[in-house]
Amino acid sequence: FSAKNLAELQATNDAARIAQVLALAVVQPSLNDAMMSGDPAALAAFDDTVRKRVLVLGIVRVKLWKPDGTILYADEPQLMGQRFALGAEQLEVLAHPQIKAEVSDLHRSENEFEKADRLLEVYLPVWTPANAELLFETYSPYDPVQKRADELWQGFAGVTLSSLLVFVVLLTPILWHLMSRLRRVSAQRERLLERAVDASSQERKRIAATLHDGPVQELAATSFAVAGTAERADAAGRTDLGDELRQLSGTVRSSMRALRSLLVDIYPPSLEGAGLAAALTDLAQTAEGREVTIHTDVAGADDLGLDRDEQRLVHRVAQECLRNVAKHAAPCTATLSLREEGRHVVHDVLADGPGFDAAGLVRSPREAHFGLRVLSDLAEQGGALLKVASAPGQGTHWRMVLATPEPGPHR
Repeated sequence: FSAKNLAELQATNDAARIAQVLALAVVQPSLNDAMMSGDPAALAAFDDTVRKRVLVLGIVRVKLWKPDGTILYADEPQLMGQRFALGAEQLEVLAHPQIKAEVSDLHRSENEFEKADRLLEVYLPVWTPANAELLFETYSPYDPVQKRADELWQGFAGVTLSSLLVFVVLLTPILWHLMSRLRRVSAQRERLLERAVDASSQERKRIAATLHDGPVQELAATSFAVAGTAERADAAGRTDLGDELRQLSGTVRSSMRALRSLLVDIYPPSLEGAGLAAALTDLAQTAEGREVTIHTDVAGADDLGLDRDEQRLVHRVAQECLRNVAKHAAPCTATLSLREEGRHVVHDVLADGPGFDAAGLVRSPREAHFGLRVLSDLAEQGGALLKVASAPGQGTHWRMVLATPEPGPHR
């Protein structure tokens, strides 16, 4: 489009310059005052000059206008003597001598003999020897515009293509560097995530061992000691003191059971020893409370062929989801299941609690639960996919899908 506009501008300027030269060198010197009265000889002489010195240059139409709109001369004889209303621009040229050039759409009645769709139209004032002002008008073919537009487009296309090639050549090393940097950052992020998970697992194991070897053993010893003291108080006739001591012993045992449940929550020994099914069952029993009922369907978990890392991932996801159920969904009933579906292992945690706006969680990931975001990243790094479906009043459904192991020796 720009090339066409530029071509039209250049073509109209060329037509204007040619018309100006013709007006000064050919037309105006050939004007005769007798033409103003319609003298046939004078008009014939002027017509001969136009055909020999103007039309041969490729101009397709020549007209001479009187200021009142009468066509004094035209190379098309049928136009001579006809009167048409001059346009505002034509009157402006007569009032203030200048050259006007434009692309004409030939829709006016004066153009009934111009057969082309568009022509380049130029008009400018000329004067007879007696200083009578006339409007000299020429029409030139529009074909040079298209030819020049094609030439300009070819030139622009060459420059543009060359510029694009240079741009691509210059940009390729930068893109390669950025992609390499992005890969390095991604690899570094994966390593940091793995180290964080390993450090978390080691820290959980250390804390669990410290609690088991320290406070749990001391509480067990304290419980036995308090129970023995209660029996001695009863033997000494201090039944009221014995009752208080037995009550205290019960409190100590309750605290010990709570700590043991916490040990299972922090680091489940059954995952390494008894297997995934037992670990998930222990986890469900630990998470179950007065306002949360948990059903499990994990009987075949140990036959799914999951490796150690995948078993840990399943346990971590179940642990985090059940923790959220107890914290945000109670009172409710939850279901924990692990099974094989087609070519995948599917781990589901469903709760019929109040639910939440899962779409809002996606829109505002900064507000998402940090633990669940970490688990989602872990699942992705492990080749699994973890998703949540929930809505206010609709409950919550967490689902993790793992690839089915390839047939072969048990991993």
